[in-house]
Amino acid sequence: MQRFDSVAGDLVSGIAVRATIVSHEPWGVMAEVLGHESVGASAAARFIDSSSGSSRALTAEYPPVGEQVDAVVLEIERYDPPAWIRLTTRAADLRELRWPCGCCGQPTNLSPGGDGVTVDVRSSDGPGCASFAAHRSCLAERLDPDFPGDRARVNAVGRVQPPYPPTGN
Repeated sequence: MQRFDSVAGDLVSGIAVRATIVSHEPWGVMAEVLGHESVGASAAARFIDSSSGSSRALTAEYPPVGEQVDAVVLEIERYDPPAWIRLTTRAADLRELRWPCGCCGQPTNLSPGGDGVTVDVRSSDGPGCASFAAHRSCLAERLDPDFPGDRARVNAVGRVQPPYPPTGN
């Protein structure tokens, strides 16, 4: 079975990337994420800062075609092919990406060091991946209390871990 949903598997919501703007569209910009040029990418106008104060960037405010920009991955859509990377270039999101938690609905911080994680749901029945953001605590609270190791891993994954104690021989 061919799985398109493993494309750009090293990217998650909240990770900072560099992208090249490849075209302007009425709804936003098309881009190429450096190191992931084979995967489509875009930033909607509402995820581009507007110097005019508008809630979405005006076409004249889009970064120029060919320019490299700092961006943050909002989400990677892998539900149906092709996989697609959605970006934000807003300055506030570059500092701290906040996204609604799929468990409680309140904003969670997906930036490094934040309280959020991205949960990918995949099946052995076939390709496709659904993803959602969650507070670490919300996700851990919903796990079976009889499996405390799972809760500990949810709270620890991606965080700097202390070195394992040496094993005796």
